[in-house]
Amino acid sequence: MIKKLVLIFITSLIISYILTPLAKKIAYFFDGFDHPSQRRVNTRPIPNTGGIAIFVSFILSYYFFNTHSISTYGIMAGSAFIFGLGLVDDIYEISPLIKLLGQIAAAAILIFFGVQIQFITNPLGGIIYLGYFGIPVTIIWVVGITNTVNLIDGLDGLAAGISIIATMTLFFVAIQEYRFIPAILAIALAGSLVGFLKYNFHPAEIFMGDSGSMFIGYILSAISITGALKSAAAVTLIVPILALGIPIFDTIFAIVRRIYHDKPIGKADRGHIHHRLLALGWSHRQAVIIVYGSSIFLGTTALIINGLDIKNGMILFGLAVAGVIYGAWRLGIFSTEIPTESKAWDEGK
Repeated sequence: MIKKLVLIFITSLIISYILTPLAKKIAYFFDGFDHPSQRRVNTRPIPNTGGIAIFVSFILSYYFFNTHSISTYGIMAGSAFIFGLGLVDDIYEISPLIKLLGQIAAAAILIFFGVQIQFITNPLGGIIYLGYFGIPVTIIWVVGITNTVNLIDGLDGLAAGISIIATMTLFFVAIQEYRFIPAILAIALAGSLVGFLKYNFHPAEIFMGDSGSMFIGYILSAISITGALKSAAAVTLIVPILALGIPIFDTIFAIVRRIYHDKPIGKADRGHIHHRLLALGWSHRQAVIIVYGSSIFLGTTALIINGLDIKNGMILFGLAVAGVIYGAWRLGIFSTEIPTESKAWDEGK
């Protein structure tokens, strides 16, 4: 099994590494570029077709080295659908409502093929079986994770790097629980992201686009459902939340910030974690590495919690969440004011 996992990872990495430069050329056929804007940090048009390389390398490396089941066919079908939706959005900029309906449809594909959340941890002990409520819970989870990765994709290499960390966390959780399908899915995705990151790290030659970010979020949600959330362990919900902690918490903070300041929830702003770090005077690369470090911390905490009982797991989870909230408050995540670099230095960054 170890040799197979290594083979899948290397194959996915090589295919992605080879295809990403080709994906850059595809952008010229339909003006697939991310143009500079007030919210963007790029100062020149950048191809946003990297999702093509990530998707193709993942599908090929997984398909040719594995036996398949009903659930994996569902994951492949749903991932192809969400990738296509993202690609259309990259080209034509479809409306948020159409995108949301498409994401719900992609989640429904998983449910149709039997991939859904069936139970969650009861903090007081035991397991809560969801029954038919598992359908809306699964849809909310899949759509939520799909969008969190999309929202965190704001700096060169940020979403790809965080997704690698989250993917490897879920991979090790799957190995701990002897769940090899999610482990294989995770290692295939990790390889495709590592190959892509070579071209996406600052200064980026190519972006993943919505086709890449939504596909990654979708696969991460599916991996967590078939892996951590299928486990009978007492901490079933805690582990994937921490593994995907940075994009999840950043999205929650954005919602809280916009509600508190009476702003539309769907209105984009420059208050995300990476924006705050840049505003505080950190360089592009430094900001990305800081977020990487935070993601590694949460991922490591998730792995530790996965081996604990519910009481100790909840205590450690609470401490981790408190640390994240405190750090976000110190960064000014909940404020609409964006500090200038000089102000940040005056405050003793």
